[in-house]
Amino acid sequence: MVKNMHRYRTHNCAQLRKEDVGSTVKISGWIHSVRDHGGVIFIDLRDHFGITQVVIDPQQDFYQELERWRVETVACFTGEVVARIEETVNNRLATGEIEVAATEMEILGEANVLPFQVAKEEQTPEHMRLKYRFLDLRRERLHNNILLRSQVIAEIRAKMTNMGFQEFQTPILAASSPEGARDYLVPSRLHPGKFYALPQAPQQFKQLLMVAGFDRYFQIAPCFRDEDARADRSPGEFYQLDVEMSFATQDDVFASMEDLLTHVVKKFSDKKMDEAPFVRIPYREAMFKYGSDKPDLRNPLQMIDVTAAFDGSDFKAFAGVVKKGGVVRAIKVPNVADRPRKFYDDMIKFAQENGAKGMAYIIWKDGEVKSPIAKFMSDDALALCKKTGNVEDGDAMFFLADKEKTVMNIGGHVIPELGKRCDLISNDEFKFCWIVDFPMFEFDEEAGKVEFSHNPFSMPQGGMDDLINKDPLDILAWQYDIVCNGIELSSGAIRNHRPEIMYKAFEIAGYDASVVDDKFGGMINAFKHGAPPHGGIAPGVDRLVMLIADEPNIREVIAFPFNQQAQDLMMNAPSEVGLKQLEELHIEVVLPPEEEDEDSEEQNA
Repeated sequence: MVKNMHRYRTHNCAQLRKEDVGSTVKISGWIHSVRDHGGVIFIDLRDHFGITQVVIDPQQDFYQELERWRVETVACFTGEVVARIEETVNNRLATGEIEVAATEMEILGEANVLPFQVAKEEQTPEHMRLKYRFLDLRRERLHNNILLRSQVIAEIRAKMTNMGFQEFQTPILAASSPEGARDYLVPSRLHPGKFYALPQAPQQFKQLLMVAGFDRYFQIAPCFRDEDARADRSPGEFYQLDVEMSFATQDDVFASMEDLLTHVVKKFSDKKMDEAPFVRIPYREAMFKYGSDKPDLRNPLQMIDVTAAFDGSDFKAFAGVVKKGGVVRAIKVPNVADRPRKFYDDMIKFAQENGAKGMAYIIWKDGEVKSPIAKFMSDDALALCKKTGNVEDGDAMFFLADKEKTVMNIGGHVIPELGKRCDLISNDEFKFCWIVDFPMFEFDEEAGKVEFSHNPFSMPQGGMDDLINKDPLDILAWQYDIVCNGIELSSGAIRNHRPEIMYKAFEIAGYDASVVDDKFGGMINAFKHGAPPHGGIAPGVDRLVMLIADEPNIREVIAFPFNQQAQDLMMNAPSEVGLKQLEELHIEVVLPPEEEDEDSEEQNA
């Protein structure tokens, strides 16, 4: 054995090359796979960096120990680097031209029988993957995703600093917010009956940093929201690139984010991407065309208004909707005239599953019109539909009729589904867009009053003048979303930093000044001491990495995610705590009746 050799390794499992042949080396890692070739054992040894092949001759005194080894055992090998013969060179490995002929072996950590394979990317139930996440993270794809995440965050930090932003940390224990999603509450031992809240976002703190005179802030911020999971949202906690800028307009925020996103995406992905500036779509236009404020611009399908074609028509189902003030919207789909009847029937069923009473269609093929509803429509009405949709031979139109809001909602489901079923959505590009001009207020039909539409702390585009003189439902806010491939990466806004404008905005939504002072006293007090115009945004780090990694589920880019029920199956969280801890916090647990009954049944059993 070579003296003064490192205890565990001289090289990692991706370092050795042909020029190292003849060297005595030591490498350590996990036994990835074992192959027996007529008595000679070949082991693929894997570490964080890569794989090296280790060869064990039957003459070695530790050869017999191989019988009790299992894959994923951690082992250390000392041996000589030898060149592989030409026929056995593995060009898929960086170390594929060499192998290590082992002369010594030490087991560093034995592995039990595995609940699932690590070397193979076989299908494994998600609950098993999450319970044994430490094993799941050894798999190449997931391991690379977490490395990618680290690299993306490092690049974001470097780029933001280069653009003149400073990174500051904001509190994790904060006051509960009456707005947004449910808070995670933390009981105070020193102040019985009172609670901290984990921040849903550092919103107020980052604005206070601007009031404090800092010019450009960013933070890779952990955020906590007690909300349900979905494919692009993790329950419990997530990370966002939190950004705020003083003396900034909407255009300033957009320019900074476009610079950042273009830089990061191009560095880590080979997919096509539009150059900045990104497309800007007013909120109402997005809802009209796509039925969604997060449209996937890779999909060419849009809704168009054809209400006039059915006004007074003999197709009573649609004509009746129009007479009651509803609308008819159409979605033109190219080159689907030859699709079987089942395609159309399945799409109608899909629309019904998403709230539609029904969905009609018309096909134009070989100069003829084919449709169950064509006989109820005049030639002029058919011609108007064709002209409005710029229909060509081989195309079809799908029609939805109902109240405008209902049609938009259903269309927002039908458009992406049609795009998917018709293979219209490319997977080799990123399509970014800004959704702008959000309405400041909306009418809540259930409550019978005007409410804030989105963010109540945004600056109305016309300032105090609009609040005084405009119909509240016509007032637009300096609010915006950044969307990529149908996924909302972030919301942002130019903030309402003027106390008198904030009081008036809340008054329109039915809150008097005392409510503002009570709920947002820290913020409003700061604004009364000289606040600069400021604005910001907070793109989701998890979602951005998910897009770059081309993963359909956000849990694939988070090292230790919760499951869909907000549980950590590996660490058994959430869990019960002892009576002593509860007493220290002056808390008594009162379970819902159903859970009490279940516990009683378990105890009786």
